[in-house]
Amino acid sequence: MRVLINTNVFISYLISSHGTGVINEIFSAWAAGRFSLLVPDALLNEILVTVTTKPRLAKRIPPDNLKEFLATIQKMSEEMPQIESPIPAVTRDPKDDYLLAYALVGGADYLVTGDEDLLALQQQIHELEILTPRQFSELLSSSSA
Repeated sequence: MRVLINTNVFISYLISSHGTGVINEIFSAWAAGRFSLLVPDALLNEILVTVTTKPRLAKRIPPDNLKEFLATIQKMSEEMPQIESPIPAVTRDPKDDYLLAYALVGGADYLVTGDEDLLALQQQIHELEILTPRQFSELLSSSSA
């Protein structure tokens, strides 16, 4: 199973207690090799920029933790080539279009997000399903039974 996870889910993980909850279940499943994580450089950059430019996040996520987390994600995820051609507008928020493009180019089965602009699509795009973290966690639970 190939999965692309949106920035908001990564940030939720970084600010969580890393103990329980849906987000932590997803990252535990990934660490256990239950799915392949697709991470384009643009997504890593978005995580870095979001955390470092938003004071409330910068206070909660120490720079060393962020650096270590990004290095781990980069090392343990599937590298993706950069998309050079223009990315078509598909979502209500043009900043989200790159996620759909990378998910499709990378052959992702699922895009996991809490972003309403992406969730508003409410359908499969080609073979890609857009799920909330809770829906994806439930999918992981049902596939391990």
